[in-house]
Formats: sequence, structure tokens, C-alpha cells
Amino acid sequence: MSSTLLEVTRASHEEVERLERTVVKDLQTEPQNTKDRLYQSHRVRNMIEQITSTTHKIIEIYEDKDNARKDEIAALGGLSSTSSNVNVYSAFYDRLKEIRDYHRRHSAARYVDTTDEYEQLLKEEPAIEFTGEESFGRYLDLHELYNEYINSKFGQQIEYSAYLDVFSDQGKISRKLKLTRQYREYMQRLLEYLVYFFERTEPLQDLERIFSKVTVEFEELWSSGLVEGWGNENHEDGNIQQQIALIDLDYYSTAEQLTEVGPEKLKEALAALGLKTGGTVKQRAERLFLTKDTPLESLDRKHFVKGFRGPEQNGGVAALQSSEDAKAIALMEVKMNKLCDLLSETIVRTKENIEKKHALTYDEIVQEREEDEVQPESESDDEDQQIYNPLKLPMGWDGKPIPYWLYKLHGLGQEFKCEICGNHSYWGRRAYERHFKEWRHQHGMRCLGIPNTKNFNEITSIEEAKHLWERIQEKQGVNKWRPDLEEEYEDQEGNIYNKKTYTDLQRQGLI
Repeated sequence: MSSTLLEVTRASHEEVERLERTVVKDLQTEPQNTKDRLYQSHRVRNMIEQITSTTHKIIEIYEDKDNARKDEIAALGGLSSTSSNVNVYSAFYDRLKEIRDYHRRHSAARYVDTTDEYEQLLKEEPAIEFTGEESFGRYLDLHELYNEYINSKFGQQIEYSAYLDVFSDQGKISRKLKLTRQYREYMQRLLEYLVYFFERTEPLQDLERIFSKVTVEFEELWSSGLVEGWGNENHEDGNIQQQIALIDLDYYSTAEQLTEVGPEKLKEALAALGLKTGGTVKQRAERLFLTKDTPLESLDRKHFVKGFRGPEQNGGVAALQSSEDAKAIALMEVKMNKLCDLLSETIVRTKENIEKKHALTYDEIVQEREEDEVQPESESDDEDQQIYNPLKLPMGWDGKPIPYWLYKLHGLGQEFKCEICGNHSYWGRRAYERHFKEWRHQHGMRCLGIPNTKNFNEITSIEEAKHLWERIQEKQGVNKWRPDLEEEYEDQEGNIYNKKTYTDLQRQGLI
């Protein structure tokens, strides 16, 4: 019965309304952790896409380009496109007969409640692909791009943690290196990864609208030459061979490899440099390959076209092509910087995770990742708000600053420094007295070779601790010579005794 256009229209409107209600119901549920939040966002995104596609179908039906909807409405009133006679009753009974025949053929058909189907959408867990390093969208995985960066001409030999600080800053890279194909391909892969990561972690964000706004702002800045790192790029005149190179010859080691570029590209590059453009593809490649190691001024004049006066008068086409390439690279950089701003928290979290992993074993890393997946997020609206704390009071058990009178009562404004603990500061008398039994002070005493006993309470200076330990040793006689116990004697059989034992045995006549 859903074969008619009117029934399809009604069913489509119903589907859109059910999907809208399902989206509202899903968003009213507060996710417990990061994984649930991602599942919810992707579910909502999928339902929005369903609503959009269904709406497009409804619009096509209402536009009625083939007049099918108009004919169906006319048929309900007994009208026909082939006949002008109106027969309402015959049309009604024909329709009634069609409905009865349908139910007679499908008498065993079961009623399906579509509500259950939409309820299942709320329990769906969409398939989201993340690498192990990304930890379900919490961190970035830029290892492949990092390896490409350190092995490139524009990169540096730095650690991965340092790369996370500089990959979004292209100001240190020269313009000449930015115009190379290697940098352009690197920027394309970096932008593709950031876009793919952003779409997976923030599926409800409209990235096309963000990029369209960025592009409009970029066009205004580019026309005025105010793009950061590319100022006056489209107004400057320079060395044609360095800044207006159509083909990056550094990627080719022989002229045979250069033939893969194609005859048209070789012809444009030769024309930009003022060289002859005739001959076969191999001859063109050989002629252009000469400029890799030889400056234009040193080339034989037979390779140049007649009337050639210098590179500055023959670079019109090359300058236009170079300006377009530079504009495309600059636009990619602007888009990448915008994504880095949107993912700033993720970048900081990634760097902290890398620094933490240096101090953990593999088993500890796996255990921490499992705990992060299980542990729910304890985020709330109160915690998201900035706490007003002008006096910088310590936080209490409820996450709020303690009262000022309690701060003064415990003397938390008084600072105590302990030299044994590495000049660590302790605020308040209670924390200061308690720290003598904590691990930091015990470790410092152990490094000095002094036992951490009650005798050394209130001692924070290394010199005072050493002086007190020497006095205790002298008092206990640890360093004093005791001949009765330490002087040794030997009998005729070679047995060794101290002085006291030897004297006692000798008096008893046993020796």
C-alpha cells in the first residue's frame, strides 16, 4: 500500500518526525564517559543525515516534475489524464477493491511497531575507527607525519613531544621550501588527518561552514598581502628559478625520470625559464635537467629562445602558476591552523600523555588505558564554571575554596621550607609537622645516611642534621676505641678472642 506517492509522502513525514523525537530523546541523556559521548554524537549525526536525505525526497515529490503526484490526486477525484469524464463512484470502488485485494493476499501480515525500531537506535554503538595511540579520540596520532617531517628538507631532527609544539607553526620554514612539492604533499596529508580526526571526534560540527568562513577571510587577506608568512607574495618579484619553479628538480636524479612529468608540463617549465620548448619529450627533459645544477646565466646561449633578455621578462606564465600554488599552500596552512585552534585541548592532552608515557612501563600504560575506558567522567555544570578565588585559598573536599577564617586558623599563610626535602615549601604548621614522616623527607635523610628518628624532628637544615648525627654517635660511643671488645688475642691453637674473653679464660686456667 505504500507504493502510491501520497502514502510515500505521509510515511516520509512520519519518519522525519520520529527521527526528530529520537534525536531530542538521545540528547537529553547525559553520557557517562568519552566513549558514550562519541557514540551519542555519531548517532545524532547519522539520524540528521537520514532526516536530510528523507527531506530531499519529500521536496522532489512536492516539486512533481513528472506530474505523477498531480495525476494521483486527480485519480482520487475520478479524473483521468486520458479522459475528461468525471466518475467519482467508479474511482472510489476501484480503490476499495484494490485495498480489499491487498489485505486478502496479505492476510497473515503482522503489524510492526516502528517505535521499537527507533528505540533500538538509541542503543546503537556506531563503528568509529581509532588507532591505539588515539585512545578513542583523546589523543592525536601524528607519528607517520612526524617521521615524514624529520626526514624532509624543511624539517628538523627533534623529539616527538617537541614536534607537537611546532607542527602548527610554519613561520620558521622558508618560503622557498614551502613552494616545494614535498612540503605541499606533507601539508595535504597533515590537513587530511586533522580533518578526519575532527570529523570522528566532533561529528556534530559543520566543518564545511567553518572552512567556507576561513576561505572568505583568507581571500581578503591574500588580496591585500597580509597572510602571515606569505606577505606580499603575489606582488614580489624575485629569482624565477628559486621562487617560480614549476617543477621541483630535487625529486629527480636523471633526465629519464623527468620525462614522467609529461610534454606539456615540460614545455611550460622551459618557457618560464626562457629555454627552447621544441623537440621530443626526452630532449625537453634533458634541456630542463641542465638547470638543476647549472645557473641560467652559465648555460649555453643555444638552449635559449631568440630574443631572450633575461629571466625577469619571461616569467609571466610561471609567476601566475607559482602564485596559484603559493595561494593553495597558504590556504592549507590557514585551514590547518584553524583546526589546531579547535583541537588545542587535544594537542595539549597528547603532549602530556607522551611525557607521562616516558615514565611508565608497557603494562602500566595498558592498565591506565583500561581504567580510562571504564572510569566515568565526573564533569558537571558547576565544575565547568570558573571558581572565584582572588585570595588563592586552598581547595576543600568539595572542590571549593575553604573559608578565610579556617585558612587563618590553621596558619596556611605561613611558609616552611625544608632543605632536606630539596627546599620544598610547606604551608601551615600542620603540614610542616606531618612532612617529617612522609616519603620526601625520608628520602632526603636516607641520601644523607642518617636514620629518620624522632631526634631529627624540626631539623630542616642539612648541616644541622649532620652535626646532630655526629653528636649522637659520640654520645653513644660508636666512634670510640674500646679495647676490651675490639682488641684481639690469639692462643696457641690459633683461636681468636677479644681481650675480655681471653683474660677470663686465662684466669680459669683453660688457656
